[in-house]
Amino acid sequence: MAEQSDVEKNNQPQDDFPAYDAEAIETKWQRIWDEEGLYKTEEDPTRPKKYVLEMFPYPSGDLHMGHARNYTIGDAMARQARMRGYDVLHPMGFDAFGLPAENAAIKHNTQPSIWTHKNIEQAVKTMFRMGFAYDKDRMFNTCDPEYYKWGQWIFLKMYEKGLVYRA
Repeated sequence: MAEQSDVEKNNQPQDDFPAYDAEAIETKWQRIWDEEGLYKTEEDPTRPKKYVLEMFPYPSGDLHMGHARNYTIGDAMARQARMRGYDVLHPMGFDAFGLPAENAAIKHNTQPSIWTHKNIEQAVKTMFRMGFAYDKDRMFNTCDPEYYKWGQWIFLKMYEKGLVYRA
C-alpha cells in the first residue's frame, strides 16, 4: 500500500480539533467587553466623527432574522469606523409609539406599556447576545417622556413662531 502524501494527510478530518462552544466563548467575551466598557461612546474632539444609525425596531415582539441582517450591517460599519480611528456614535432606540405596539398589546390582552417594555427588554437581550456593539447608556425608547418631551417642545416652538398650522 502506498504512503499518503502530505497533501492527502492534510485533507483528512481532524478529530482532535476542539468544538466551538459558542455559549461559553461568546458569553465570556461579551462579559469582558461589557466590564471594560468597550462600546461606550467616548467623545474625543481630536478624532473624526462617524454616526452609524440603523432603523429602530418596533417593540411589538422579539427580533427576527430581518433585524439581525439589518443590525449586523450597521454593526460592521461602526466597528470598522472604530478600527479606523473614528469617534463613533452608534445608538440604538425603539420606535415604541404607534399602532404596531398597541395592536400587539391588544392582541395579547396586555397593557401597551407593559407589553412594549417587556419586548424592549427582550430585544436588548437578543441584540447583546448577538454581540452588537451598542452603548447601553445611549439606548432609548420613543415612548419614554424623557425622549418625546423634546419633540413636543420643538413642535410648540414652531407653533409659537407660526411655522405649524392646521389646514
